Amino acid sequence: MKIGVVGLPNVGKSTLFNAITEAGAECANYPFCTIEPNIGVVAVPDKRLAVLEKMYSARRVVPASIEFVDIAGLVKGASHGEGLGNKFLSHIRETDAIIMVVRCFDDENIINVSDSVDPVRDADIINTELALSDLESVEKRRAKFEKTVKSGDPKAVEALKLLDRMTACLNEGKSLRTLKLSFEELATVDGQFLLSTKPIIYCANISESDIGKADNRYVDALKEYARQDGAACIDICAKAEQEISALPKEERGEYLEALGLSVSGLERVITSGYELLGLMSFLTAGEKEVRAWTIERGTSAPKAAGKIHTDFERGFIRAEIMSYDDLVALGSAAAVKAAGKLRSEGKDYIMQDGDIVEFKFNV
Repeated sequence: MKIGVVGLPNVGKSTLFNAITEAGAECANYPFCTIEPNIGVVAVPDKRLAVLEKMYSARRVVPASIEFVDIAGLVKGASHGEGLGNKFLSHIRETDAIIMVVRCFDDENIINVSDSVDPVRDADIINTELALSDLESVEKRRAKFEKTVKSGDPKAVEALKLLDRMTACLNEGKSLRTLKLSFEELATVDGQFLLSTKPIIYCANISESDIGKADNRYVDALKEYARQDGAACIDICAKAEQEISALPKEERGEYLEALGLSVSGLERVITSGYELLGLMSFLTAGEKEVRAWTIERGTSAPKAAGKIHTDFERGFIRAEIMSYDDLVALGSAAAVKAAGKLRSEGKDYIMQDGDIVEFKFNV
């Protein structure tokens, strides 16, 4: 799963990306420092893995992960090619979700592509460019289905109605995600790669002096904007987070405490991104390995088995499942079984977050 990190030039986007991924992307105080997208794979924080590692004396721990993509700064007119916009928009098209970094602090030493700090204006510039790009795509698809409607195809008629709704939404200056379209609806009009349908998190980049403060008018304005868009908004200090990520892991907790934070902003960003995509983890545990496996919520047991190996799904017989909470409460897998809490689930079982599972299969 890929999450694109986007924003106007010089808002702290690459700084945040570096803090999340420790990837060392170039950062500089001028626009378009990033041209080609930088990519980093990040572990999803999961405290359950450390508990299981100790319980099973596991030789290896493998957490779930998300891929983050640092995409060059967009500018007004990107949908018409401004600032290499078409190239950057194509990079966004390849992602599953978006984190939009928006500057929410004043600093005359940092170059701003606009004359002032205005998070709502900045977020609106990017969303407008995404919507304009989508409008062009929708109009092209509409021309295609108009020809098919003349042949009397009922599916084309329904597709045309959907495209009309999408056009009206975009012309009102709204993102297509506000329509809450299903995957099936998007598939009907070949719209899976439309930009403004993608789930989004707004990330308010604040200064170090604003960490822990509740009265930031820039952040308040962005949160209201996000609420109207049906999206989440997280405030984070990219500079501080990069400093934290540069510390040895054993020293990070003390630094966070000094800042008055219980968890890092990065952990909130990563966890929110995981949730944004509708993902969860099931677990496998043993002496050889403790591992978190990423699946979409609502995944059946056979499909989950297929994440481990296609043979597991093809020859699925059943899933032996215990909950993480039961295992921790009772102290061992043997105790879970003795208490009658080890369950045997079939093909119709829908996996739950934190299920510890052993799949039985035959091929």
